[in-house]
Amino acid sequence: MAQQAALTPLRATWRAVTWEGDGDAGHPHNWSDMHKWAITVLLSLGGLVTLTFGAMLAPALSSIASDLGTSQDEAQIFLSIFVLSFAFGPMVLAPLAETFGRRQAWIVPNCFYILWNTVCGFIVTAGLLIAGRLLAGIGASVDFALTNPVLADLWPPSQGNKSFAIATFLALLGPALGPIGGGAVTQTIGWRWIVWILSIFDGVLVLVGLAVVRETYAIILLRRWAATLRKQTNQPYQVANNDGGSDPLTSKLSRALTRPVRLLATQPALQIMSLFLAYNFGVLYVVLSTFASLWVERYRQTEAQSGLQYLALVIGYTLAAQVGARATDRLWRHLKEKKKKARGDGDAVPEYCAPLMVPGAMLIPAGFPFLRSIAGFAFPLFAPLMYRSLGYGWGNSFLAFVSLALGLPAPLLIWPYVARIRAKGKPQS
Repeated sequence: MAQQAALTPLRATWRAVTWEGDGDAGHPHNWSDMHKWAITVLLSLGGLVTLTFGAMLAPALSSIASDLGTSQDEAQIFLSIFVLSFAFGPMVLAPLAETFGRRQAWIVPNCFYILWNTVCGFIVTAGLLIAGRLLAGIGASVDFALTNPVLADLWPPSQGNKSFAIATFLALLGPALGPIGGGAVTQTIGWRWIVWILSIFDGVLVLVGLAVVRETYAIILLRRWAATLRKQTNQPYQVANNDGGSDPLTSKLSRALTRPVRLLATQPALQIMSLFLAYNFGVLYVVLSTFASLWVERYRQTEAQSGLQYLALVIGYTLAAQVGARATDRLWRHLKEKKKKARGDGDAVPEYCAPLMVPGAMLIPAGFPFLRSIAGFAFPLFAPLMYRSLGYGWGNSFLAFVSLALGLPAPLLIWPYVARIRAKGKPQS
């Protein structure tokens, strides 16, 4: 078997299975760069599909509302309901990936997304479209759940920021390119082809993934090799350091599925940053859901022309992903070296990334999936009323002022006290 061949460099000693040092050829860190980049780019394209689908209907909302007999305000939920699924999908899919493996957890939800996304193109009532978008979004949210873990599986920390910047480049273009393509498709062949085109594209990615994507989670690889040795030798081989792989399936699932909730409930540092980033993600989806209507209603542009205005987001995302990741990497190394010279301790800590959040607060980043997705769902629902009351100018200014009020103090306040805040969190397995 191909998987067994990949695992043969592992060694088994005293009934414990572990890796043969840092250079073990079976460890994903040591796979060929071509294979690792193939998986990285494939997952990045999957993220592009997810975020494109989340925003591609924005310029088509008027057409959808007319076709399904709903108002423009009610049509906002067609866009935002997809984002709501991002809140709950990763909380289930990420733990399942740790239990059953990344490969299965990526392929099955993508097939689920293709099924329900295709169905959305045939729906003729608003209620069914909402349900279809919600179910499709749950499947599509797998890219939120797995991209970062798979990158950590494949790339050592020294290459992490570079691979992350490249991998997120395509995905972050989705919210900008989606409305551009959505406007053109809606104007030429109709909004239903938006979902069908994305289903076809994601189907091609899954077919390629079946051939390219191997299991990347090191613990799962070790468990499989231990199971092979138990079968071949009839000896009780286990993964070294007792990873819990021999626990009953119900215990593993319970522990994995409740971990995200326990982390959010018990880690004050995570709670503070999650609330801040949730607001920013909500503002992003206010822009995505109302930007097209501004150019169509106020400036009398066509749907295709209004979609071109999202090119500004393409520029912003590109700069943030490429410049921000490299700046963070340099700052991390600088602060780590500074600490080493001052205290003789070169261990890095998470707050070394905090200083760049001060300028980043004005660029609207996206953070912890659950709270940010709840905000991304809720904010567009009140946006039409806000703009009718305040106008586009003062409405956007209000959102910007709140973002600055939340964003600038948060990193500055967290920086001196983050170690104590993290210490207050209860350890979670």
